[in-house]
Amino acid sequence: MEKTKLNLLLADDDIDDCDFFKDALEEISVPANLSTVNNGVELMNLLLTEPVNYPDIIFLDLNMPRKSGMECISEIKAIDKLNHIPIIIYSTSLDMNVVNLLYDKGAHYYIQKPGKFAVLKKVIKEAITQFHINNSLRPTREKFIIQP
Repeated sequence: MEKTKLNLLLADDDIDDCDFFKDALEEISVPANLSTVNNGVELMNLLLTEPVNYPDIIFLDLNMPRKSGMECISEIKAIDKLNHIPIIIYSTSLDMNVVNLLYDKGAHYYIQKPGKFAVLKKVIKEAITQFHINNSLRPTREKFIIQP
């Protein structure tokens, strides 16, 4: 029996980071389809015009042009047909004030973008594993940041 593929959506304006993420996802052998958008406007347009095939998880960069990840999470969580979608923050920064604000806004997990490929594979796998283990429920604040 074939495992059901997850539909993952990565919102990140950095092409190299997107490629790094795609390569890591392929190497950890998680059955998934990955779509990408390059900014917050594209993300919101996709979510609002794709009524049937919502992503299972959104990996969301914070610092994007046109509309930030912070603006996107606020909009997503305010829209009834979207607010069920788990959001994993995927950002270079790790400002604890921002991390706490994102938890309060409804993000599921926070991953600080690692510089090493092996670490990226580990944190992506952990995020997806936790998503399955917790049945897509949000963790406690203490388990919000996924670290290697």
